[in-house]
Amino acid sequence: MGESSNGREEVQAFYGPNLGYIVELYEQYVEDPESVDAETRQYFDEYGAPEASAPVAPAASFDLEKVVAATRLVNDIRALGHKAADIYPLKDHPREHGLFAFDRYGLSEADLEQVPAHLLSEDVPKPGANALELVRHLLDVYTGPVAIELRHLDDMEEKRWIRRRIEQGALKAKYSKNEKIELFQRLAETELFESFLHKTYVGQKRFSIEGLDAMVPLLDAMVGGLISSGSEHINIGMAHRGRLNVLAHVLGKPYEMIFAEFQHAPNKELIPSEGSIGINFGWSGDVKYHLGLDRRVLEEKKEVRLNLANNPSHLEFVGSVVEGYTRAAQDDRSEKGMAVQHDDKAASILIHGDAAFPGQGIVAETLNMTNLNGYRTAGTVHVIANNTIGFTTDPSDSRSTRYASDIAKGYEIPVFHVNADDPEACVAVAKLCSEYRAKFHKDILVDLVGYRRYGHNEMDEPMNTNPVLYKAIKEHKSVRHVYADVLEAEGVMSKEDKATIEQSIEDRLKSARDLVPAEEEDADIILPEAVHKGFPFVETGVERDVLQQLNDELLVWPEGFGVFHKLQKVLDRRRDAFADNGKVDWGHAETLAYASIISDGTPIRLSGQDSERGTFAQRNIMLNDVETGKKFSPLHHLSTANASFSVHNSPLSEGSVLGFEYGYNVFAQDTLVLWEAQYGDFANSAQVMFDQFISAGRAKWGQKSGLVMLLPHGYEGQGPEHSSARMERYLTLAGEKNWTVANLSTAAQYFHILRRQAKMLGTEQIRPMIIMTPKSLLRHPLAASSVDELSDNNFRPIIEQVGLGENPEQVERLVFCSGKMAIDLQEATMKSEESLDFLHIIRVEEIYPFPVREIRELISRYPNAKEIVWVQEEPKNMGAWTYIEPRLEAVTSNRLNVRYVGRRRRSSPAEGNPTAHKQEQARIIREAISRDAVSAAAGTSTYQKDRK
Repeated sequence: MGESSNGREEVQAFYGPNLGYIVELYEQYVEDPESVDAETRQYFDEYGAPEASAPVAPAASFDLEKVVAATRLVNDIRALGHKAADIYPLKDHPREHGLFAFDRYGLSEADLEQVPAHLLSEDVPKPGANALELVRHLLDVYTGPVAIELRHLDDMEEKRWIRRRIEQGALKAKYSKNEKIELFQRLAETELFESFLHKTYVGQKRFSIEGLDAMVPLLDAMVGGLISSGSEHINIGMAHRGRLNVLAHVLGKPYEMIFAEFQHAPNKELIPSEGSIGINFGWSGDVKYHLGLDRRVLEEKKEVRLNLANNPSHLEFVGSVVEGYTRAAQDDRSEKGMAVQHDDKAASILIHGDAAFPGQGIVAETLNMTNLNGYRTAGTVHVIANNTIGFTTDPSDSRSTRYASDIAKGYEIPVFHVNADDPEACVAVAKLCSEYRAKFHKDILVDLVGYRRYGHNEMDEPMNTNPVLYKAIKEHKSVRHVYADVLEAEGVMSKEDKATIEQSIEDRLKSARDLVPAEEEDADIILPEAVHKGFPFVETGVERDVLQQLNDELLVWPEGFGVFHKLQKVLDRRRDAFADNGKVDWGHAETLAYASIISDGTPIRLSGQDSERGTFAQRNIMLNDVETGKKFSPLHHLSTANASFSVHNSPLSEGSVLGFEYGYNVFAQDTLVLWEAQYGDFANSAQVMFDQFISAGRAKWGQKSGLVMLLPHGYEGQGPEHSSARMERYLTLAGEKNWTVANLSTAAQYFHILRRQAKMLGTEQIRPMIIMTPKSLLRHPLAASSVDELSDNNFRPIIEQVGLGENPEQVERLVFCSGKMAIDLQEATMKSEESLDFLHIIRVEEIYPFPVREIRELISRYPNAKEIVWVQEEPKNMGAWTYIEPRLEAVTSNRLNVRYVGRRRRSSPAEGNPTAHKQEQARIIREAISRDAVSAAAGTSTYQKDRK
């Protein structure tokens, strides 16, 4: 640098953020010279305090203290302006105006007038502006109807971009006269739709949007922005508040269809003939404010799919499902290797409740997935529909934070709070969020702050519980009238214009109402024939030479790739499976199944905690180089592969991950999607997903899924946790062939059932599948299978134990069992020294749907059988017994006595003491296969007694 006129180098031309930084360093230096680095200390030793100077003009000194104080004021307005912002329509929250009083900073207006604005900010309101003008501009930006929180962001590029956009006027966009009238019309449509429902269908629940009416134009702008940035799929998740309005106005569901649902006459002929709206109908249905919609529209010369997900009353749980939809829409699964994600192809919008967002743990689980490779969707736009109350609960009783949105800060998500009574500001924020998502591919959140015009539902009287709040609401004009007043004051719209627009909307609503049939539609619940019939027989065997080729390629990895030596020995043994007397264990069979499925052209996605390796080190489907840590999967390089194979270790969550995988599969019905629990009992952390979505989604919404859930199950003396996958819960929910529940006993059965599921994808018969997967059986020789069993057989709902029941006339007892219990019984019979001609053991591999035909035919082959015994590991009140007893009774036509052998009824699923477990397991097996127990069917043996 050259010399200045006073002989001092112009190294002190600091301004803006640089000035603030150097001032802080100088303050540290004055207090403790050793606290700054040697180079900086030398600079201050030589030159003293830094001077603020213009960057281009000759150096001009200012009062350093005033510049520093002004810098702090500017920074505080940006960081804390939200505390003084005008974001509450009811004006029922005090604004902290005093935060930015100039005298708190030792400043006056005159002081600020003396400081050029460019010393404090890179962006100034106008050329030559002073600090006072800058401060007033910033106060207007940061304390108006939009409050911005960015302080928690680490990424300076994001912060600068957002600040620059809003300080340059992104939130103060100018609207033309026509745009303003269109915005008013949208607000009028929104409110008048609600009031029409209120008057026409008195007392019916609708969960009105009123008080948050601006959400509709906000979503309009958001959807438009996302489409402009390239999205071909936009998936929306929301609870029921305002849902009917969003269906009608954002997704274009015709009024007459909604009115028909209110009249219980949902005539399918009311669906528009052009077919742009897709509605799936379940056979048992759901209430109207849970229903979704799938709409295809032509925008900017391309087809765009808008989807509002079906949603139960369990509020936030749909968020993870929608994220699954979006990732499925982004992923290209057509080529071998991992599915390839295209960020701009699809986007999510999630609308949350202000009480639910901080109150429901599933929200945090889902937010945690935002930047994870297997689950990221390249930026979700979140909207909190904030009516400042949860049913009857005030915010002070429902959260421990200032704002409903505060949990998002931990995930470095920018937050915009916007006053729902300022629709222009709402639209501006929506457009900015769409821009941000397109640029950074990260989540962003809008806290839309309004109120709730009526009670939680339209039959609820809020004055009982929140009288002060609802007195204020009753006296407050709706946003339609608030905005109309603004437009009238601006001369944009007259009272006559307003009346004309509103009358036109009323006429449209009445016309739509007249189209609805007066009578109710037939309410009979009829199961579709394809569902009623269930799965047809499917060939699942794979030719031996094909399996041999797949196996050979699965044991090849790149030159120089170092597999851990112990694992390499395990994998190398898989070559021996194809030799004489070779066996395929569980993990090996699974890998061969996956290889054959992707070779058939069906993509696969597998996720769960530790699923790359497998909880029990049984899978090892993704290998890790011992030197570099680089990953490699042979499934990505098969010469025969015609589709992608994706495997992801999931976060330590069940609810959000299972919801994500369910959503992925619903959207991508051509893909075999599997979710694996680390242990089967962990699945109860995702119970809502099983109850509300997976088991009932087809019946309620016509929403098909072929999702596979792998739940490790088996009693090995490890205590009450991780023994039982709670099979009874899934059997309790079983009905109308809604899913498959299987407890398999051989690797070949696992191979075939996976292939059967893959072949059924995309058919009307498809259903989810729950498999009780093993732990100790993973490497058990009796659970392993020959290659011939993979090539020559198919899936069998029941299996008879080889070596038993060969003399039908002598068989008196038929023992039915499943899973690990079957292998324990087989081991015991192999060791038994007594004759077992009286006994036959049958494994029920597919427990639901119950294999009635196969079991009835089998029983008929044993004319002298006296009893059927169901044997299980689980206590009597758990496992399959309660479900299976009446079904076994039915197939025997009361000819045989049906009884139970297993653990007594208990509150805990398993013993905590391994010795007690072994004793109890030995007793069960002894009772099941002992000849002495035969007479118990007619006698008074303790075996017959119901073990209470």
